[in-house]
Amino acid sequence: MTPPSPASQERAGEPTPGFTFADKRKIAPDGSPVSSAGGASAPPAGTAAAEPELGTGVADELAPPAGGLTAEEFRAQQQASEQLAAERLADLQRLQAEYANYRKRVDRDRATARDQAIASVIESLLPVLDDIHLARQHGDLEAGPLAGIADKLEATLAKYGVQRFGEPGAAFDPAVHDALMHVEEELAEGTEVTTVVGVLQPGYRIGDRVLRPARVSVADPR
Repeated sequence: MTPPSPASQERAGEPTPGFTFADKRKIAPDGSPVSSAGGASAPPAGTAAAEPELGTGVADELAPPAGGLTAEEFRAQQQASEQLAAERLADLQRLQAEYANYRKRVDRDRATARDQAIASVIESLLPVLDDIHLARQHGDLEAGPLAGIADKLEATLAKYGVQRFGEPGAAFDPAVHDALMHVEEELAEGTEVTTVVGVLQPGYRIGDRVLRPARVSVADPR
């Protein structure tokens, strides 16, 4: 007959021959396990061991400087960082100022180009405006379709700041007047400057820019 195997004996509750077990652990009076050396066993894994508490000043003195630097080296590094930050801030402020100046310059150049384009168109229309002005003086544009066209043209040019100037009785100004004739004429009482007495051809300007000075005749006070 074949003897039973160790596995069948273990299932049947019979001890397996050749294997013995002895529990040599010791229990302390408080119920905690004691190591074989007689001391308390190490705390279970995951439990942090209690550390002695230190005062704040003592802990700061014992703590090494960050990065292994000494206090002097740390302060020097901090000062260098602050200086670098100040330099970068100054660079940023300078770039912002340069950009603001650039935008102002671009806007000014754009306005100048616009005024030059308008002035070029008006200068090409000056002969037409002169004919319209003469026709009004002679009464040829009091009524009719041409009068309406002339009014619309002058109103459109006025929207762009075009102005006609040059009137008798104004003080002579060489910046806006071109004196073609110097005549002897009685001026108003109290006049002390050279005065425009006749307008041969009106002048035109856009804002402060003179497109063409007024061609006038002038007289001096006596």
